Amino acid sequence: MDKKLIERINELAKKKKTLGLNAEEQAEQKQLYAVYLSEIRAQFDSTLDNVSIKQEDGSVVPFKSAAKKKNNK
Repeated sequence: MDKKLIERINELAKKKKTLGLNAEEQAEQKQLYAVYLSEIRAQFDSTLDNVSIKQEDGSVVPFKSAAKKKNNK
């Protein structure tokens, strides 16, 4: 994750608490949050790709396929 992105998010959050943000800064903050959340979601999705679950029958399946089977029941 880009360190400058996080620094700018923190700058805007601090300014919002102390002075408030103008419309341009609010739009920038909203856009930065969207980028940040998409990166977090991508990291989480990548982590789930590396997680496996041991089934009751002893077989090991990737988490995503096990979750799909459980949701389809």
